[in-house]
Amino acid sequence: MDFKKSGTIFLKGMAMGMADIVPGVSGGTVALITGIYERLVRAISQLSPAWMKHAVKGESESAKRLFWKADFELLVPLGFGIALAFLLMSNIMDYLLSHHTTEIYSFFFAIILASSALLFKGIRVKSAANIFLLFIGFFFAFLFVGMTSLTMGHELHIIFISGIIAVCAMILPGISGALILLFLNQYEYMLASLKNLVFEDIFAFLLGAVIGLLAFSRLLNIIIKKWRYQTISFLTGLMLGALRLPYKNIDLNADLTTSILLPAALGIILIYLLARFSKKAQKKKRPIINK
Repeated sequence: MDFKKSGTIFLKGMAMGMADIVPGVSGGTVALITGIYERLVRAISQLSPAWMKHAVKGESESAKRLFWKADFELLVPLGFGIALAFLLMSNIMDYLLSHHTTEIYSFFFAIILASSALLFKGIRVKSAANIFLLFIGFFFAFLFVGMTSLTMGHELHIIFISGIIAVCAMILPGISGALILLFLNQYEYMLASLKNLVFEDIFAFLLGAVIGLLAFSRLLNIIIKKWRYQTISFLTGLMLGALRLPYKNIDLNADLTTSILLPAALGIILIYLLARFSKKAQKKKRPIINK
């Protein structure tokens, strides 16, 4: 086991977890800008419960082969990082969103904008169709972010369904899982459940999330393989359209330098450093999905 690589993936998982807590920011965005998105989608799509059937039948070799086919070198440290971020950052992000709203949304606005620019730059084939898909993604996210939240209860079956829907958004750059939960009237409730360790709510949500993740990742993996640049164009549009939410939460009457420009500059610097780090990492390995 390469502990250095595992540690790096763990930190990326923490960054994804922190992003998923904030409405308007996607963990999928973090995965994309840190260079693990395609590998992550492929790894999740390779997870299959078929190994359990072989294990029950006593076919241990077949079970082992299917089980270890999954990319656990990525999934295990990444999963621990995401889980730890959820546990540690739920209180911190709740405080920041309540007391430093403009600063935190200025920071994430810059992160999303800079990430979108990098993604667009990476689209080698800037055809009319790809530009059209970018605009489609933009308008879809822009309209969705502006929708009014639903009034729903917090029964376990609703939390379960919310987990299925939210995790599909979490894996897509530009569409925030936390924003989906906010729209479904589950965000504050699940944040409180996480802080207070209400295990039945957490379990219901996680069960829905696992089912949704396994089902959606397979479809997404096929789409990325067949239409790579078209998919990236659409995802870039989603990210740009999602900027509507952080922008709405920035108080333009706040101090321009300390509350808006400084956090935004930090966000741009962070993306620049992540991009350089990812570029160096990509030079050391073969691309996951070829053109």
